[in-house]
Amino acid sequence: MSTTTPQTDRLTRRFAALKAEGRGGLVTYTMAGDPTPEKALDILKGLPAAGADVIELGMPFSDPMADGPAIQAAALRALGQGMTLKGTLDTLRAFRETDNETPVVLMGYYNPIYIHGGEAFARDAAEAGADGLIIVDLPPEEAEELLPQLRAQGLHLIMLTTPTSDDARLPRVLEKAGGFVYYVSITGITGTAAAAEDAVAAAVTRIRAHTDLPVAVGFGVSTPEQAATMSRIGDAAVVGSAIVRKIEEGGDVLGFVGSLAQAIRKTA
Repeated sequence: MSTTTPQTDRLTRRFAALKAEGRGGLVTYTMAGDPTPEKALDILKGLPAAGADVIELGMPFSDPMADGPAIQAAALRALGQGMTLKGTLDTLRAFRETDNETPVVLMGYYNPIYIHGGEAFARDAAEAGADGLIIVDLPPEEAEELLPQLRAQGLHLIMLTTPTSDDARLPRVLEKAGGFVYYVSITGITGTAAAAEDAVAAAVTRIRAHTDLPVAVGFGVSTPEQAATMSRIGDAAVVGSAIVRKIEEGGDVLGFVGSLAQAIRKTA
């Protein structure tokens, strides 16, 4: 089993509350600065009331190699609006002025963090109100570059596992993990085909044999029905590209998030 000791923090409290309610959670993803910094903040502030249990806030980067066309385009729109890493943290600070309970995880790539400086970034992220980090291109073999700085600030490093993470590799990944485990349910990029239910169930069972951390299932989850299914198999469903596409289209983003949350709650 993982030696990770859960901290008494927003993420731990939220997943404990979901377990007590007998339901899975909804993890939503939006990109800081997309479509504009002002509109992005409005959407961010509206997510908890719409039904988001945990929020992933994207840090825009010019080369988002794990992301599909929707999130790539969102990153370019945000960068075009002048959004930066500092601006992302300012967005989070503004969110925390009215919400100190909803867990927020910053998601992105290591290059901007490396340029900012690991120790300074961890300090600034914690001060802004972050609860953890998902760094797509920081594998467990390189996690020690940043993990001590994050832990010193009480921040979790949420690790990714995939369909190709076998029983030999899983323990190496999970020994670095905190907060929850993000199961990437498909091989490939975000926003593509959905995974088969049976395959996800088998993978989640295998992950749980190695850790007590909650498991959130993402990549390819785009409809209320899929979100309900994946939240039932795991401890939460992650929806990103579908929300980002709603933003790009100028659609009812919070209404869509509400439909996802409602479908998940019906499975409880």
